[in-house]
Amino acid sequence: MSHHQQQLMTALDALDGAFASEEPFPVSGCTYCYGAEDLAELSGPLDLISDDLVSAVATEVPSHWDDFPRLYRRLTPRIIRAAVTGRLHVDANLIASRLREADWTTWDAPLAQALHEVWSAWWRATLHTSPSPVSVRETLSLVTVATGTLRPWLDTWAATRTPAADSQLADLLDDVLTEYEITELHMGFYDEYDASTELLSWLLNDVRDRADDARLDDPYILEHHWASTQLDHAE
Repeated sequence: MSHHQQQLMTALDALDGAFASEEPFPVSGCTYCYGAEDLAELSGPLDLISDDLVSAVATEVPSHWDDFPRLYRRLTPRIIRAAVTGRLHVDANLIASRLREADWTTWDAPLAQALHEVWSAWWRATLHTSPSPVSVRETLSLVTVATGTLRPWLDTWAATRTPAADSQLADLLDDVLTEYEITELHMGFYDEYDASTELLSWLLNDVRDRADDARLDDPYILEHHWASTQLDHAE
């Protein structure tokens, strides 16, 4: 296990510790989708909740639970550990959107800080591992939508000059430049974060020497970038 992967595991263990104070509580919700046994299981010890039920909570709409924020908060260590290690098999954009709906940034400081530490450790581990358990695009989308900001993650990427980081950059380019997707790129299950202008500007200016993809010189891409920057200046 690499140094950065070990740091991620340490951050996940710290997340478990921070959320250990979240006690079980009687969970109630949609009895059409979840039977009495499911609700009883969700109301019991965290480590005895099945992976399938954790995945269900991770994806379910908040209205299915009488106290969605509390339930999602209690299951957060299970959800996040499975997500960052590639074992949850749930759209990363959906996880980010559900965290926002649970208002995770308003949770008690130790809980929110522990999550921040996981985001940072996960991103560093991703930039030092190629291929990574979760695609770089999914990871970037989750941390961006969850924190409401893209630039700090891009700055870290620009400062990380490793073969793995460059390989991940090539993967992202191949993904977002297909059919000009980058010109209308949104992150989050509900397209909460418009990343198009910010990401394209970063690719063309901050890491162009490492972004070895001729599609970045496409006249349509360059024209779109110029038009979007002019609009930003006008605002």
